[in-house]
Amino acid sequence: MDKRTGNVPGLPPGWSREECVRQCGLSAGKTDVFYISPDGVKIRSKPHLARYLGESFDLSAFDFRTGKIISSSHRKSKRHKGSSYDYARGMRQDANLALPIRQTASIFKQPVTVIRNHPDSVTKTDLKHGPQEPPRQLFWEKRLQGLKACDSTEELIQSLELPKTVLGIGPELTTENILQSISAALHLGAVPIIGQHSNKNLVQKNPGVHMDINQPHIQQLIVSDEDIKKQELKVTEARRKLQDIMKT
Repeated sequence: MDKRTGNVPGLPPGWSREECVRQCGLSAGKTDVFYISPDGVKIRSKPHLARYLGESFDLSAFDFRTGKIISSSHRKSKRHKGSSYDYARGMRQDANLALPIRQTASIFKQPVTVIRNHPDSVTKTDLKHGPQEPPRQLFWEKRLQGLKACDSTEELIQSLELPKTVLGIGPELTTENILQSISAALHLGAVPIIGQHSNKNLVQKNPGVHMDINQPHIQQLIVSDEDIKKQELKVTEARRKLQDIMKT
């Protein structure tokens, strides 16, 4: 059943208020409020009403649902008397018309001043973001155990022999595992190859803590001047033999 009343207190003379009850649907029983102007124009929302009346009429204290003036809002609106009507301010007075706004931090970049109270503190921008490097599996070379490389003729390539000064560090590592670890460190690593800093006992106790994944599974190497001279002699001898072969 529709209900229509004239002489709305919050509007100029000649305006009437109409209240219609919904007859069907999930919202049956609820009412819709409309306002009819003296010219017969049907107004369905407060923003539409504000546009129709223009800036000369202040609707900031007008309750669209009841058609009355809210006294508390009316006192506040007197402070802005003479100023142009703010449509957004008028809409916020009606709780039924307020848009839901997520109360979260702004996603836009704002200028900030960084204040450090502790010498070891870091800002969020100093931390590493973006795609992180996946963790490496410890002793992954053991998965290659038993596999042999071969050349194009399917002939097995003999494994190299390690010098006696190169000692492996890790649980049950074979010579092949150590060579594979050194090869991977030379090929993929970007740091000098110096070996593990921790001793064998610490690595055996907890490899996940005391193992450096950027270094091969060998004890720390110390290259002396004598070792460098021996290597230079080997290179010189190999070069001399190669020259003799080319002459013949």
